Amino acid sequence: MKTLIHNDWQTVLEPIFESPEYARLHEFLKEEYTTKTIYPEMHHIFQAFEWTPFHDVKVVILGQDPYHNPHQAVGASFAVAPGVALPPSLQNIYKELQSDLGYPPVHHGYLKAWADQGVLLLNAVLTVQAGRAYSHQNHGWEELTDAAIAALSARGGVVFILWGNAAKKKAALIDTSKNAIIASAHPSPLSASRGFFGSRPFSRTNEALKKMGETPINWQLPETVTAAS
Repeated sequence: MKTLIHNDWQTVLEPIFESPEYARLHEFLKEEYTTKTIYPEMHHIFQAFEWTPFHDVKVVILGQDPYHNPHQAVGASFAVAPGVALPPSLQNIYKELQSDLGYPPVHHGYLKAWADQGVLLLNAVLTVQAGRAYSHQNHGWEELTDAAIAALSARGGVVFILWGNAAKKKAALIDTSKNAIIASAHPSPLSASRGFFGSRPFSRTNEALKKMGETPINWQLPETVTAAS
């Protein structure tokens, strides 16, 4: 079959790519991308998997679905391209990062430096119609991303950061005898004050990684980036 992801995720997810459910999803997406404005751009749909190969994943930050406003979605949860204004949820993530570890917020939202260290920036649903949050739920993406989470859980040694109710539902897929879960409210302005602020996800993730014998993540992002970096 056609290679959709250019690393070991292709093999991990091959059974999904060859399933009737994915064939239906593929047909749905062809129609959507032809007739509507869909984010991210088609060649960025699997960006999170491209950035962080299966064998490198140490942390998963799980989001719901891509940003649905123009120029924001890059195919990685919570990240935006260089030069794009920071969405409110990401601003709150940076506030918590500063509170937790003392790192001042950078002026961009390009999170590839995290991905390069083994942080999989995964959304439960990988596409969205412009202006309509969660519009592509229940069309087949959940089977694929659930399979990715289950495969990582079976491999073990992963810290799963679950922000918000949609992400917390995935806890049932995770074997906590081999992995760690750090869950809280979503960083959205609607819910950040109800348990996200003060949850210390970054330091807690590094503590969990150390207990697993893994190298902690350097959460300090570079101040200057380009999309090619």
